[in-house]
Amino acid sequence: MISTQAWADAQRLWDFQQMGHEPRPCSVAIGLGSHDLGVADTTADLYHRGMAPLIVFTGATSRTTRERMPRGEAEHYRDRAVELGVPADAIIVEPKARNTGENIRFSRSLLGEQGVPVSSVLLVSKPYEERRAYATARKVWPEVEWVSASTPMTLSEYIESIQDARLVVDMLVGAQQRLIVYPQQGFMIELETPDDVAAAFERLRSNGFTSRLLPEAAGQA
Repeated sequence: MISTQAWADAQRLWDFQQMGHEPRPCSVAIGLGSHDLGVADTTADLYHRGMAPLIVFTGATSRTTRERMPRGEAEHYRDRAVELGVPADAIIVEPKARNTGENIRFSRSLLGEQGVPVSSVLLVSKPYEERRAYATARKVWPEVEWVSASTPMTLSEYIESIQDARLVVDMLVGAQQRLIVYPQQGFMIELETPDDVAAAFERLRSNGFTSRLLPEAAGQA
């Protein structure tokens, strides 16, 4: 049972973890691989709206995707986008990345190898990973302008799509922890966290929403 306060705290993290950018035309779109095919759907939609002439789908497999996407997240994303009418020659597949930093680095290398000029990137992720992905991209590839995007949906709609409310709250807490820890480790730029967001994170962590925390912090109060 999730309390009223926990729901309110989860909503605050959900709102904060999205960047609120308005999609605009960019040199390329990069869709970050995950279990969520909605990222591929949204990237395809943005392509059809003229927001990017070229798509990079990036991602290998993980423990959560190896059975559902045995050929790799990026490959399955490409198949989905082609089903949705994106020309195959408008898609580049980056099949090796296993974390967000690698997603950006490997995509950058592929685009460079193919001589694609890039001044701006439309970065497409799951809704609650917008801020984390943006902060990572700014660190790894600071020379370009980044515009964040994800499937427009509410927290309730996302929970409905996952069918596991507690897991979603755990994922929100895990994403927020990484926004705190990873800048210290040099993985992303630091973005200011409002006091009410920090308080929401601490309450949820103290109340046991810890399954997606980094191991060394899972038991902290």
